[in-house]
Amino acid sequence: MFRFANPQYLWLLTLIPLFVVLFAGVAAQRRRRLARFGNPDTLAELMPEVSNGRVVLKFILFCGAVALVVLAAARPQFGSKLREEKARGVEMMLVVDVSNSMLAEDFEPNRLERTKYAINRLFDGLKQDRVGLIVFAGEPRVQLPITSDYRMAKAFARRIDPSQVSVQGTAIGKALEQALLSFSGETDEKRSRAIILITDGENHDDDAVAVAKRAAEQGIRIYTIGIGTPEGAPIEIDGEFIRDEQGEMVVSKLNEEMLAQIADLTGGAYVRATKQDIGLDEIVRSINEMEQSELSTVRFEEFNEQYQYLLIAALVLLVAEFFLLARRNPLLAHLNIFREKR
Repeated sequence: MFRFANPQYLWLLTLIPLFVVLFAGVAAQRRRRLARFGNPDTLAELMPEVSNGRVVLKFILFCGAVALVVLAAARPQFGSKLREEKARGVEMMLVVDVSNSMLAEDFEPNRLERTKYAINRLFDGLKQDRVGLIVFAGEPRVQLPITSDYRMAKAFARRIDPSQVSVQGTAIGKALEQALLSFSGETDEKRSRAIILITDGENHDDDAVAVAKRAAEQGIRIYTIGIGTPEGAPIEIDGEFIRDEQGEMVVSKLNEEMLAQIADLTGGAYVRATKQDIGLDEIVRSINEMEQSELSTVRFEEFNEQYQYLLIAALVLLVAEFFLLARRNPLLAHLNIFREKR
């Protein structure tokens, strides 16, 4: 595969026709000035050392050098074949609650925004581990499959929003079940797999504990982060607070008991988020102590640069242009290289 890394510089090649026009204009003006002094054939006999062919050749060499420098600046490249790299690390799935209760403002600006900020910081600190992202409310959705591309992971994390899940509610069990199915099939060492669940713990729709038991049987640890306060906070959407069927304001409270049970069943850990620290750093330190497995990663090989060859050719042309005299050398006159008619 061939490409130019900086194709915008190719516009500079339009300078070459401009140089040709300027050169032709200067040459025409020179001929007109000489014509004022007499017959061109007579002047040619009076100035035998003058060589128009040499001047033209020097100009061609100069234009060729400029064109090669421009092409070098555009950085022509070959390559881009796939290769497989091996690394040791842990696969972790982040399972993030995006139900309406995560919009409660007992954390500033709200629970979900604080979670997104913490996830962004987490990705900044990863090196060889692989991550995936699942968002859930009444149903789960795989936002990002397992990957080692942290830049892409951060881009997806920034877009986390309750609107990404069409069914509201808080189905933690379904989300954990989806996470169990979302790990890659590149390694059988399930001991190097972990799930990080970030939620306020208000589970309404399923049995999350039963799914946690299945995860424990597979050797997959679940780490849980409870975000919110036991006192809770009302949920505001579009400037209005959510109310129940009786018209009472809905208050979302942190449910720590179930989250701690899920973590304990799988050998993970439960952390209550604070307004100063979500708790991801503590959990990642614990995950880093887990047994790591060999992960294969397919990457694009870097393109091979070719600009240096063009620069060498440009230098050769400039050296030739420098040493090529505009007038004939008397010592080489008998060679008559340019075969000009007298």
